[in-house]
Amino acid sequence: MMTHFKKILIPLALAALLGALIFSLSQTAQSPDVTFTTIRGEKIPMAALKGKVVLVNFWATDCPGCIKEMPDLINTYNEYKQKGFEVIAVAMPYDPPAQVLNYTQQKSLPFPVMHDGLSEMVHAFGGVNLTPTTFLYDKQGNRVQRIIGELNFAELRQLLDKELH
Repeated sequence: MMTHFKKILIPLALAALLGALIFSLSQTAQSPDVTFTTIRGEKIPMAALKGKVVLVNFWATDCPGCIKEMPDLINTYNEYKQKGFEVIAVAMPYDPPAQVLNYTQQKSLPFPVMHDGLSEMVHAFGGVNLTPTTFLYDKQGNRVQRIIGELNFAELRQLLDKELH
């Protein structure tokens, strides 16, 4: 009796798991319902950014890849911001706040910068622990890409041209 039950239960469990996996893969990840508090004290709810293509970049002042990609990120932001592109730079919790502020001022970062001192964003975006990590959302708040490592700016510009047409 027990082996007959197992013969039925195991395929049913596998079918249920497979169905759940297919369902989760078919669902478009939505942007988390968060509010960024910038180092200038400005509050930016993610919901208020609907209608824009939003790039959320997790970075650190001691991350060589982050520092290397920052000039291209500034140029891309300046090129596309009038077309509905927004960048939010989220400095990692371990980054000293004074260093983040100093870097932001030295490099005249033109987009909002937040220091994630309490790890709220790290957790809200699924446990970010590598830098740079970038999330790109379309105008409806659907996640288009999650990129770990340096951005490919040629690909990003192609995507922005398509999304912001």
